[in-house]
Amino acid sequence: MLKRRTTRWVLVAGLGVCALLTGAVVSNIRIPASKSNGEVAIALEDSTVLQALLLSPTERQAKLVAIAEGTPGLERSRARYVLAVEAIAADDARTALAYLENLESEYPRLAGYVLLQRAQAQRLAGNADAATDTLKSLVSNFPDDLAAAEALFELGQSEASYLDRLLAEFPRHPRSGEIALDRLEANPTDFELLKLLSTHLYLRNVTELLDRLVDAHSSRLTPEDWERVAFGYWEKITYGSAGKAYAKAPKTARNLYRTARGLELGGYKTEARQAYRQLASQFPEATETAEGLLKLSRLVEAEDAIPLLDRVIAGFGDRAAEALFERSKALAQLNSSTSAQQARQSVLTQYSRSDTAAEIRWENARERAKSGNYAKAWDWARQIVTENPDSDLAPEAAFWVGKWAQTLNKPNDARAAFEYLLKTYPESYYAWRSASLLGWNVGNFTTVRSISPAIANLQKRPALTAGSLATRELHALGFDRAAWKRWQVEFPDPMDPTVDEQYTDGILRQSVGDYLDSIFMLTSLGWRDDPEELARYKELKADFAYWYALYPFPYQESILKWSKERDLDPLLTVALIRQESRFMPEIRSIADAVGLMQVIYETGEWIAEKSEEPAPVDLENPDDNIRLGTLYLDYTHDEYNNNTLFALASYNAGPGNVDDWISRFGFSDPDVFVSQIPFPETKGYISSVMGNYWNYLRLYNPEIKAKLNRL
Repeated sequence: MLKRRTTRWVLVAGLGVCALLTGAVVSNIRIPASKSNGEVAIALEDSTVLQALLLSPTERQAKLVAIAEGTPGLERSRARYVLAVEAIAADDARTALAYLENLESEYPRLAGYVLLQRAQAQRLAGNADAATDTLKSLVSNFPDDLAAAEALFELGQSEASYLDRLLAEFPRHPRSGEIALDRLEANPTDFELLKLLSTHLYLRNVTELLDRLVDAHSSRLTPEDWERVAFGYWEKITYGSAGKAYAKAPKTARNLYRTARGLELGGYKTEARQAYRQLASQFPEATETAEGLLKLSRLVEAEDAIPLLDRVIAGFGDRAAEALFERSKALAQLNSSTSAQQARQSVLTQYSRSDTAAEIRWENARERAKSGNYAKAWDWARQIVTENPDSDLAPEAAFWVGKWAQTLNKPNDARAAFEYLLKTYPESYYAWRSASLLGWNVGNFTTVRSISPAIANLQKRPALTAGSLATRELHALGFDRAAWKRWQVEFPDPMDPTVDEQYTDGILRQSVGDYLDSIFMLTSLGWRDDPEELARYKELKADFAYWYALYPFPYQESILKWSKERDLDPLLTVALIRQESRFMPEIRSIADAVGLMQVIYETGEWIAEKSEEPAPVDLENPDDNIRLGTLYLDYTHDEYNNNTLFALASYNAGPGNVDDWISRFGFSDPDVFVSQIPFPETKGYISSVMGNYWNYLRLYNPEIKAKLNRL
């Protein structure tokens, strides 16, 4: 708060054990036959046990007991397993053992976990020898079941040889990570332990472990080892180190591209240029080469960029439009304005449906609007809607088609444009602006803070679309940590996931509290070129379960409590939290802003004292952070007469900048004001927070959800 923040965060704590919101039903997302057993999809959709889990605690217990005493079958087995786990949690060993009796034969998909629970119940009952025998039986009879890893870990607490076996047989299992970290205390530079841990990217200190491996054992790493190290750095946004590591990995097009890109992002521009040229030389026809040549063209002088761009135009038809546009910029730098304009025109005529054509059209639209020629601006924006409907610019263009139609006194055209936007791009920030201008009960920048929308937890619990039968079963029943652990071993190739694998990874990350990486995995699901994979992404995106996962609502009790206390719309609060921290309570920014609402300690102290409230106790504590964050958000609204646009801008960039912008630009039209904000971060922040707000409204508010469905 009060200080501009970068969008890069530092995670200072490990994964929590936060589950997704309770009260969720299983999605009916189709699981491709090639990826899974069809039995899972059918069984999960029709499960009476999963429906019982939605009930109140008393009703839930009675329903599960009735199922457990009913007809033998999958549902009875599920109910008995759930009831046994709950009995163990309540220290009721006898009840647990009764439900678990012979269950491994009746419930084969979770047979190993039945034995794990039996051993725990036996230990709870004071029969340690029986528990040990049960664990040994698990390891002996189900050696390939990932439940065996848990059994080996338990047995290893009294006999170290079992831990050695666990490391050897299940190196990617999180239990192996625990053992390796523990043993590393005695030998901080052990090569085998560090190499094993290089694949455990969920660890909070994995970057430091990678550094230690590279510093101590660089000469011992194989090219394949370097590739794993590089991927770890890349995933943790340590791009300079990633680029250097990829340079020693096997010479593939992807690895050479990431060498160059990592070096570029790490500030090693000379080395990056050399790496891009190496990529183009060794893999002249690879898709990565087209991207590499485009990136290289921006790192060299204009006269040197042109032959690089010509190579893209000649050899990579799908990137030719982008290369032509870059060529026009280079020609403009060389004072060849006529040739530059011809290149831009070629994009519009030869590649009219490309994203680059949309970019040019949008530049033209904004220039015409700036000069007051709204009719021509409207026409350029309309072309994006008709010619480039899949462009990222299309929602914004469609909105301004409506706005400029209003300016041109064409109310029917304006309404048609706003309704089209709501139907076609319902997840967009501009959908909220359109709904507001259509008079929907969604608020505007001057009224949204005090709206109190009904909130219904109507989300579906997403079904996993990859992974084993056991992993999906555990997740469906709410045993998220166990499912997540299994997935760390089952994930076939984290460096090159399919859509279904990436979706599953995103869902499971979220189920254990890793919202930051989960939301990224789900947001980037469509970043691929393969038509079949893109079709699969669109299929997943069409299910509401995807959107509920993309816009989760953890910490709901605190958000509702403190929003009500401050007279703030709770959906505005959760929208801001999603943008500020991705729901990671222990996250810190480079400016030392802390927690869910990114509260700077000094600001928290100041606003608490000013408001005669208790000073910050623990800003990493979700409730304390939301208490102070909503207090400050209330203050910024009060400072600007409840204008949420100014309040958010102040929260991000500080009141001094906001006051300056109001003085410079005036405020007759909020959409024009947003477009004039000179800080790209703050401009993006406002559209992101209010885009989040709109998505929470369309997902969690029955009224708005129903209106959109009618459209």
